[in-house]
Amino acid sequence: MSEQTDHQKSETTLEDAYLAWSEAAAAVLAKSRRVDVADLPDDAETLLSTATPDGLTIRPLYTRRDETAEPGLPGHFPFVRGSDPQRDVNVGWRVTERFGDDDTAPEDVNEQILEAMTNGTSGLWLTVGKGIGPDDLETVLAGVYLDLVPVTLDAGESGIDAARTLLALRTTAAAAPQAAPVTAGTTHSFGLSPLTAAFSGRPTVDNAAAVALAADGLPAGVRTFRVDGADFATAGADNGLELGLVVAAAVAHLRDLTDAGLDVSAALEQITFGVSADDDQFATIAKLRALRTLWARVADVLGARESGGALTHAVTDLSMFSQRDPWVNMLRSTIAAFGAGVGGADQVTVLGYDAALPPDLRTSSATFSRRIARNTQLLLLEESNLGKVLDPGGGSWFIESLTDDLATNAWAVFTEVEAAGGYRDALESGWVADRVATSLAARDVEVAHRRTSVTGVNEFPNLDERPLGATASGTTVSGTTAGLVTGTPKLARIGRPFEALRDRSDAILAERGTRPSILLIPLGSVAEHNGRTTFVANLLASGGISAVNPGPLTSETIGAAVTDSGATIAVICGTKSRYADDGPAALAAARAAGVGRVLLAGPDREWPESDDRPDGSLRVGIDAVATLTELLDQLDETAGASAPVGASS
Repeated sequence: MSEQTDHQKSETTLEDAYLAWSEAAAAVLAKSRRVDVADLPDDAETLLSTATPDGLTIRPLYTRRDETAEPGLPGHFPFVRGSDPQRDVNVGWRVTERFGDDDTAPEDVNEQILEAMTNGTSGLWLTVGKGIGPDDLETVLAGVYLDLVPVTLDAGESGIDAARTLLALRTTAAAAPQAAPVTAGTTHSFGLSPLTAAFSGRPTVDNAAAVALAADGLPAGVRTFRVDGADFATAGADNGLELGLVVAAAVAHLRDLTDAGLDVSAALEQITFGVSADDDQFATIAKLRALRTLWARVADVLGARESGGALTHAVTDLSMFSQRDPWVNMLRSTIAAFGAGVGGADQVTVLGYDAALPPDLRTSSATFSRRIARNTQLLLLEESNLGKVLDPGGGSWFIESLTDDLATNAWAVFTEVEAAGGYRDALESGWVADRVATSLAARDVEVAHRRTSVTGVNEFPNLDERPLGATASGTTVSGTTAGLVTGTPKLARIGRPFEALRDRSDAILAERGTRPSILLIPLGSVAEHNGRTTFVANLLASGGISAVNPGPLTSETIGAAVTDSGATIAVICGTKSRYADDGPAALAAARAAGVGRVLLAGPDREWPESDDRPDGSLRVGIDAVATLTELLDQLDETAGASAPVGASS
């Protein structure tokens, strides 16, 4: 009875503390909005919460009130905390590097692999079908201890032949001096992805042939299928949709395998998962943990819960990579790798920082790009020691809650797919494509309104930067997906709408010698207008438009500034009070000087009541892509020139 009383007291104390926080937060919000607390439109928690693209709610504060049940130990059902009970904390996850994406000779690829493994690589992901053929695998893997190093194949239409070659090599390759047991960290994957590749358009193998291979009686430590979430994520699927579709495709594989004669446990152990890791670190952590939760649930329903440990290979999401200011991709990759490692991925691959650029337009050597990508993980493992703790996020009220919420969201997607007849029927009917397209459209809206920031692209762009993808004629290739590592025909990079505008500006620069430009009309002192001139210049630069800032102007000096700049569009920048004092006169002066379109920096409501008003406004929250496209169109038309619109993929 005393324990129950203590628990009740604890609950009461938590509620009282949370109520006190809510009241304090509401008071701060009311003060900042200059209203009474009673006039706030909702409670503090709701006002301070944010929504994810999945439709989840991220609350401002997580406390013991949000504590969930203990999810078990790493390596044991329900596998939330990791799938490998034997993970060596001195190794951590496998640093998996990708090879074979170009036409490098097999002997040279082998040299690259051995050098990489000397420098910290502990897993291999091989592209077969370009410079490497299935028969070249023996040469490529010479000197590699296949009982210690996991190999994942990406062989496209040659997948079956490559798989059989790798299977044969496992029996003939030299064993490591010290024998090691088969674990999640040493498991090979043939990488056959017929179901997810059927959506993305990647070359793949016939599903029936892959099932026959898996049913042939494969040895322990080898898995046939790779259900690849990147096929959906790089096309625009949000996290919940990616996981739901991945589980649905994996369940379709299970049905095929059991129909071919495998028991449930054996079928479960023929599947590995590819997971996209992006620069939302907490979402990436939760995604990996949620996937293991979902797969364990599937195994439990099928009566084989101990075989439900999902083997996961996290890969930095190519769609988050930018072609403009691509060096920022190093930071994005670091956050993604951190999230993947903390989330318990068995293998992690960091793509090169220039992976979004076609190979022939990259300015860094492949060796440099590989070294940076590899060292990103090694720093996390060997200096930050992330691998020495299993599930370091476990027990965090926020991470545990986010994991549960994401798993619930993804399970709802999975059940919708099942209700539609299963993965194949949902794919053939267009249901999958429609859901991914809807998710992509929602993401594009967030990017266009700059609620989702892409540093160097729609925020803090460097307009004078020469893009790495520029050709001699000044045109760029932001729309291409050819030759991109892990790229698919459905690849939709996050920053592509803004990069297409920048490409268009580059083409104008190459043709005319000058970029499209807009005149800023700063009113008042620098302290008064600097915030808005900076905002407008940043906004315009994200669309490839140069902002001409002559410094503070008055109605008497605006005419000369217009003449000097040749501007046909101008933006008045200042404070609300300055607009009231000097705005109408400045607007009249700009129109008198021949400016055809005058915009306002800031909300329209800040303009004083007058007969003449600006022709629009540039402010936080606008559809920047639509606005910048319209401005470029007008500037092109006024200049009497036509510039090609950049591609949109």
